[in-house]
Amino acid sequence: MTLSFWVVVFLGLIYASFASMASSQCVAPAPAPAPTSDGTSIDQAIAYVLMLVALLLTYIIH
Repeated sequence: MTLSFWVVVFLGLIYASFASMASSQCVAPAPAPAPTSDGTSIDQAIAYVLMLVALLLTYIIH
């Protein structure tokens, strides 16, 4: 491999890096979306689990 081959490879990498930087937009990323859960679904899931435990305990005791 000759020196001119490596020079072309090196210049190609430099060009590719500058081309990718030029095509990217320098804008701030969009803000994160607001959370969709306010905790009520978690509370409801816990209540269902506790009711299931109470039902199973009642079935086992009787």
